Amino acid sequence: MLFMIDTDRHLKRELTPLNVWSLAFGCVIGWSAYVMPGTVFLPNAGPMGTLIGMELSALVMLIISYNYSYMIKKFPLTGGEFIYAKMAFGGIHGFLGAWFLSLSYLSVIPLNATALNLIMRAVFGDAFQFGFHYTVSGYDVWFGEMLLALGAIAVLMAVSFLGVIFTGKLQTYLVMILIGGILVIMGAAFVSPDASSVSLHPMFHPVTPSFTKGVIAQIVAIVMIGPQSFVGFDTVPQFMEESNFSSDKVKVVMDTSIVCGTFVYVGLTILACSVVPYVYHHSWPAYIADLTNQDGTAGIATLNAASIVMGKKGLIVITASVIAAMLTGIIGFYTATSRLLYAMSRDGMLPQWFSYLNRNGVPSHAGLFCGIVAGVICLFGRAVMGWVFDMASIGAATGFAYTSLSAAKYAWKEKRMDIMIFGVLGFLLSLVIAFLLLDALGYESYTLLFLWIIIGILFYVIRCTWGGGD
Repeated sequence: MLFMIDTDRHLKRELTPLNVWSLAFGCVIGWSAYVMPGTVFLPNAGPMGTLIGMELSALVMLIISYNYSYMIKKFPLTGGEFIYAKMAFGGIHGFLGAWFLSLSYLSVIPLNATALNLIMRAVFGDAFQFGFHYTVSGYDVWFGEMLLALGAIAVLMAVSFLGVIFTGKLQTYLVMILIGGILVIMGAAFVSPDASSVSLHPMFHPVTPSFTKGVIAQIVAIVMIGPQSFVGFDTVPQFMEESNFSSDKVKVVMDTSIVCGTFVYVGLTILACSVVPYVYHHSWPAYIADLTNQDGTAGIATLNAASIVMGKKGLIVITASVIAAMLTGIIGFYTATSRLLYAMSRDGMLPQWFSYLNRNGVPSHAGLFCGIVAGVICLFGRAVMGWVFDMASIGAATGFAYTSLSAAKYAWKEKRMDIMIFGVLGFLLSLVIAFLLLDALGYESYTLLFLWIIIGILFYVIRCTWGGGD
């Protein structure tokens, strides 16, 4: 029966440390890693400001990761943050943290899926802009591009139903393509006469009448947005019941995903400003200032750099890396979201329907729900998804906060001063991240946030109809 739960089925422990690391790293690195060097990092802080700012952001994440590793060892269960908050503070806190976290994870799926359209527009122009189309908040949604995004979600969802081992292996292969492409392009730039260390100067954005931020302000600007770039390492707890290794290895898995993510963000930024078209005379500020006037791949600094140092081959390599990054983002967050919903259902916080496991030990009903919701969001175009993602980023900060505070509470009972200090510090840093995110939200995102809160309240109030409790 469709709504019956087969208690003989269970999640299968088939993920290796490399698989779990690939799932986490694939969530950290997405389309934005290739775009932000030219649109965010260099325009706000230059190469050195980006380096310092991202390293500080990574340090914040490593502090929070310390709390995650402590809680995972105590509760190596699928559900992660939901379990930690529930055990430390009660059911309502568990539901609250999980409700926001699920939206945070879920929103990245359509964001990566529709980013496929952006790379196709940059490389192939209007090749996928066919069939009917409509406009939502100034963004044109084409049937061909919609088909591409929905097709990617559907195919990856179908693959996930085959079992977590297929998901883990596919993710690992795609991450190899992602990293391999970046290393090839950066290696080519290192030996290419078209790349120059001269182009790295000035190391910070020059202060001009139109740009008044000093060095400290530039670094702070990156630190304010940096933590969002590392959301995804925290998906590791969702895979614990499907991992075939000890929880003692989890900290290394999470920390290396953060450190490697830092190298990618900074490395792509250095690539973007070290390979400057000749017309700009080795001046990355002039090049970046004119980037919005460029079309196609010329308007994406990292893709343009690959094209300059390796020609068409470079463009093929970097495009393959970008597509792999988008697909790993879809797979990683899709898998994490379905497991979080499964854990909530198993604990009585969502209908039992979400607890169904297929013959391969996959929560296929929860996965189907994720795929449908992500597909529907795709129909509204990139503009609306930007509002959703901005609002949903609060969910990740909520997960950080609950995990850190839970760690501090348990450490207090166990008289573990080191954990307690990291827990309190992680909680305070999470609050700062949440405050900065809330301060940056537009009214559209605030409206969606309010609606999500109302829906969450309704779900929690009526949960008694399916036997939930605190």
